Amino acid sequence: MAALICGSLAFDTIMTFEGRFAEQILPEQLHILNVSFLVPSLRRDFGGCAGNIAYSLKLLGGEPLPMAMLGSDAADYLQRLDTLGISRRFVGQVEDVHTAQAMIMTDRDNNQITAFHPGAMMQAHANRIESGDGIRLAIIAPDGRDAMIEHAAQLVAAGVPFVFDPGQGLPMFNGAELSRFIEQATWVTVNDYEGKMLSERTGWSLAEISQRVDGLVVTLGGEGCEVWVKGEKTLVPAVVPAAVVDPTGCGDAWRGALLFGLERGWPLVQCAELGNRVGALKIAQRGPQSYTLDFQPA
Repeated sequence: MAALICGSLAFDTIMTFEGRFAEQILPEQLHILNVSFLVPSLRRDFGGCAGNIAYSLKLLGGEPLPMAMLGSDAADYLQRLDTLGISRRFVGQVEDVHTAQAMIMTDRDNNQITAFHPGAMMQAHANRIESGDGIRLAIIAPDGRDAMIEHAAQLVAAGVPFVFDPGQGLPMFNGAELSRFIEQATWVTVNDYEGKMLSERTGWSLAEISQRVDGLVVTLGGEGCEVWVKGEKTLVPAVVPAAVVDPTGCGDAWRGALLFGLERGWPLVQCAELGNRVGALKIAQRGPQSYTLDFQPA
């Protein structure tokens, strides 16, 4: 069963600053901030939520269908999808803008400064979901604001259950809009910070949110995750990674595993256990799409 992954495809430029940001930025001089960081290490990765989730799901043996918009510089990413054997059936392209790009600088303490250019992502609402597309499962991941709203409504109209995964796009929506997403969704996934914001903006506790969907998962990084079903919480412990190298894309790797389990009708706790295992593999490797499996999924 194919899973539609609505979200971004982006190029990630990752830079490493060998010092500490805190030693270069003077708090009393923030009103005239003018700093430069020497970054001897730089790499360019294929990224974006839709791309990273699709990579994880494909690695596990699922059938991902990313729905995203690329720009005039799309050739490398399109070739990447072809090499991975990931369908570009729902990948659009616009010629007058760049593909979304994230410029991420990390210091020696793993603090990050990120600049994000949305580019073609802001036209992702031009991609449409029709009732006859044969999709049986989907996820709404961070994307252009209009795309997230319209794709959620289109999935409801098509009768397709979906995961609402607002991620870094959550601040774009007010409480009423977030409440509407929850009412439309079948499952919700957030990290612990996003979970607090979601509760504050909707006025619903995590337990109350879980009463409105089939399940809510709150990821806790190295502490594992909380699975909420009908108001009851289960803590799913983390898997200890072989090394902590790069957290970029860990949440997306986890969500690919979630979709893999949901495709197979697994209980949400079992899906979360697989997600924790895949996340541990990802964090031990640099880049969001470079890890491999050391096990065979059930």
